[in-house]
Amino acid sequence: MIGLSHPAALGGYLLVVNAVTYLAFLRDKRRSVAREWRTPEKRLLTLAIIGGWPAAKLAQRRLRHKTRKQPFAFRLNMIGVAWAWVLFLLLAAPYLLFLLSISPGP
Repeated sequence: MIGLSHPAALGGYLLVVNAVTYLAFLRDKRRSVAREWRTPEKRLLTLAIIGGWPAAKLAQRRLRHKTRKQPFAFRLNMIGVAWAWVLFLLLAAPYLLFLLSISPGP
């Protein structure tokens, strides 16, 4: 499993998934303008869930894509909140475990 013990692998994974996510939003935006078959919102949100949230938000803002679709925008923002919690817990875990291991004095 890729984790914090392999930062290069994790970084590579995140780089690839964010590039794929941005390109998926770009492709969907172009298809939207051309009135062609679109990428399902479920697929775009799945890319955000698996680590592409930063690129999804960047694409949403830069491309002005799916900014008025409230169910989609809300879900994308909630994915961002979930990622923020995961990041907080990963970074805070060693400190929380240390605090829990301190026993009170006699």
